[in-house]
Amino acid sequence: MKIFTTRHELQQYLLQCRQKGETIGLVPTMGALHEGHLSLLALARRQSGVSVCSIFVNPTQFTNPDDLQNYPRPIEADIAKLTEAGCDVLFNPGVNEMYAANEQWHIDLGELEHLLEGKFRPGHYQGVTQVVFKLFDIVKPDFAFFGQKDYQQVLVIAKMVQLINLPVKLVMVPISREAEGLAMSSRNIHLSAEDRQHALVLSKALAWVKDYFSGNNLQQVTAEAVAMINAEPGVTLEYFEIADGETLLPATEANPHLVALVAAQVGKTRLIDNMIIR
Repeated sequence: MKIFTTRHELQQYLLQCRQKGETIGLVPTMGALHEGHLSLLALARRQSGVSVCSIFVNPTQFTNPDDLQNYPRPIEADIAKLTEAGCDVLFNPGVNEMYAANEQWHIDLGELEHLLEGKFRPGHYQGVTQVVFKLFDIVKPDFAFFGQKDYQQVLVIAKMVQLINLPVKLVMVPISREAEGLAMSSRNIHLSAEDRQHALVLSKALAWVKDYFSGNNLQQVTAEAVAMINAEPGVTLEYFEIADGETLLPATEANPHLVALVAAQVGKTRLIDNMIIR
């Protein structure tokens, strides 16, 4: 695996790859890699000639300075996992390589920016689109692979790609789960054994809604899922919503695509999860 820390060196290398007719698949990450990330990489390797994984803890998408400070950064372990998984290229830049001083960015994402995650983390998606645009501009990937766990993020990036008319195909990869159902996340490292048990209520509530949604009981299954989560000790619910899978506006039974999304504080760790219902 080749490792680059500067844009220029990475671009020079990828230019040579393109001249040989290779397609490029990008897996953008913030590191602390787990099986979910590696499932994105496996698909990138199958669908493109050169797989590029980026590891960059992006400061502009953190709305809480403590969260940025505490974000896990096990770079040596990440390099070992990527090497074993057969990744072709790692891009691991520093903040100064990605951002100039006093850099400004704003893109009009419409209502999507202010729903769900956007409501609880204002400004988060401006930071996400800022860094993803930079990565797309540097790597110029043919394909970019994102996890379904960050469902709203995938829609936000798709909106950015559409608005700026970027020549990249986005691929959303299904959520990887622990054996008990917990969605894999870099943040799971912060969960105590007790927290992990309590956190299972999130995937249980989502699965319950998927099983018991009949097509005309949207409010009932939502209310019961909320009650299920609220009854779990150590879990503070932020939102549980069944939304239109394309706009994330509150759903009606008539919507052809439905997704249930949840965010909660489990102990001191904030977790998100979702499940496609229809």
